[in-house]
Amino acid sequence: MSGPPRSRAVVVDRPGAHRLVERDVPGPGPGEVLVRVAAAGICMSDREVYDGHRDAAYVRYPVVPGHEWAGTVEAVGEGVDPALVGRKTVAEGFRACGVCERCRCGETSLCAGGYAETGFTEPGAFADHVGVPARLLHPLPDDADLRAAALLEPAAVVAAAVRAGRPRPGERVAVVGAGTLGLLAVQLLGACSPAELTVVDPRAARGERALLMGATASVDPAGAEGLGGRFDLVVETAGAPTTAASSCLLARRGGRVVLTGMFGPGAAGIDPVHLSLSQLEVRSVFGAPSSAWSDAVRAFGLGLLDPAPLITHEFPLERFADAVALVGGGDPGTGKVLLRP
Repeated sequence: MSGPPRSRAVVVDRPGAHRLVERDVPGPGPGEVLVRVAAAGICMSDREVYDGHRDAAYVRYPVVPGHEWAGTVEAVGEGVDPALVGRKTVAEGFRACGVCERCRCGETSLCAGGYAETGFTEPGAFADHVGVPARLLHPLPDDADLRAAALLEPAAVVAAAVRAGRPRPGERVAVVGAGTLGLLAVQLLGACSPAELTVVDPRAARGERALLMGATASVDPAGAEGLGGRFDLVVETAGAPTTAASSCLLARRGGRVVLTGMFGPGAAGIDPVHLSLSQLEVRSVFGAPSSAWSDAVRAFGLGLLDPAPLITHEFPLERFADAVALVGGGDPGTGKVLLRP
């Protein structure tokens, strides 16, 4: 006689220590859904969790990582529409409270109810199944490519940056960094009909890929020094030590700069004299509110956003160690790395 169905998960017990566990398939609680994971992306935040470099306030060990994912609803809990079963979906990572002032204003990524996020403080999607509150779901079209949809979490971050940057047709736009966020930004900003869409990245291969995805020009940081003051909007995605400061130098007087990269301690500061005299508008983005998720899912459904070409490697759960080692390893041929349960 066979026992109850089983489900595997990668558990990081502490920095540098992980194991693949097998357990009973978890049942969804009230207001929750259980999703069968089709694909989950690994990003630098996951590498930081594994290496122990993430701020202690933003991770809780032991943890099942995985905040970039897509899958199919397998079961629903009490109070959830049963019609969701069988639907392809993604879900927001932030477990916003929904009742604080910031949530009431629609700024769910600024929730004042305390930090909780799938894959960092709550069990994530480096597993066969993940459970999430049904209110966080963003259902996808029936024909959606779930491999590509696993990148809708970083796409939502980029959509938040685009919202903050307010691009207008005919503007000159620059994207600093041609990693996953940068290449997704090229796609979303290209849909806004810019007059110029220039990508700045020291890696020639990444710049070439940006051109294939819609950029009109690609330059390295040395070449970008001659473009100071040129751009109406600059979207920074690299999080390198100098890119916040250099992005501000690229913007025209009165221009707009949006910072999406995650900067480490000791990053170069923005010159307050330049900021003041140039009357720049500088915004930062951490995660994505519900509205940006809706923008990203809509663009994906319309074909304006196609993350599939960014995927370069796919691994089973059993090879998590090999997969996470690729992320941040410096190989220019490594794009988005997926786990495929």
